[in-house]
Amino acid sequence: MGIVHSCILNVMPDVELAALCEKSAMTRRLLKRVFSGVQIIDDVANMVDFNLDAVYVTTPIVSHYRVVKAVSKENVARNLFVEKTLASNPEEAKELCQLASNSGGVNMVGYLRRFYVTFRKVKDLLSQGVVGQLSSFKAYAYSSDFLGVESDMTASRGGVLRDLGCHAVDLALWFFGDLEVCWTRPASPNSDDTDDSVNFKVKCQDGLDGEFSVSWRAEGYRTPEVGFSIVGSKGVIVVNDDKVELTLQNGKKSVWYRHDLDDNVPFWLALPEYYREDQCFVKSIMDSVTAEPSFLSGSKVDEIIGQVEKRVGGQDS
Repeated sequence: MGIVHSCILNVMPDVELAALCEKSAMTRRLLKRVFSGVQIIDDVANMVDFNLDAVYVTTPIVSHYRVVKAVSKENVARNLFVEKTLASNPEEAKELCQLASNSGGVNMVGYLRRFYVTFRKVKDLLSQGVVGQLSSFKAYAYSSDFLGVESDMTASRGGVLRDLGCHAVDLALWFFGDLEVCWTRPASPNSDDTDDSVNFKVKCQDGLDGEFSVSWRAEGYRTPEVGFSIVGSKGVIVVNDDKVELTLQNGKKSVWYRHDLDDNVPFWLALPEYYREDQCFVKSIMDSVTAEPSFLSGSKVDEIIGQVEKRVGGQDS
């Protein structure tokens, strides 16, 4: 993620990539070859001399809290971008929100799927009330990353909820507002492990019911995928990373694919959403406006994940 964001920022107008901070000596040698003229350092404290406007934190989730605190303590920069999830638990997330508020800068969490053209289309449809009063939704986040594989990497990546399911949670908060977990089920009836798979239900404002299914041991998912089925009084919306389907009760049906939704950016690396995401953050800094998803929005995702983990750990069902 650090290399992807650095490459994109390095070609954006009005942006100068000043320094990269990396602990690994091997990676620093690589970075020196790739980013000619950019300072490569090994300690956050050394970044204070660069008079930076913004810092990206793209380290593993477990280190976000201490890295952001170090950036704040050393007064490295007021504006912060942190890859998802914001922190490892709700308590850390709330503290980082307070630090960001005290700094007065722009802050943002890297929930990439808010910048997918398909999910943006759904946000517009919901804002227009196209499917009427909402009654329920089902969300999923699936991958085949660990299908048939026994690996300790599941825990090191923060578990499936933080690594993949967090995107579905963030989108649901964006679409529907605040959520409250009311039911959970782990991978198996005798398990208290949410590292691999978990299902849970939520209650939303206005009586809306939601259900999530998250797994990285799902068959048939060559790449990770997030999707929703949203039911309203006038129709149904079905969406995933690549397509939106709208079916109204009067029989009218509309389908939009990525290429129908102007899925273009000035510089395409990895996915077009990365450019849109970085563009949003940079523009928010230059215009002195709030960026979304902000640390506050990101902390709500950590709160939901914390609720799920607590309920599963307590064998709540």
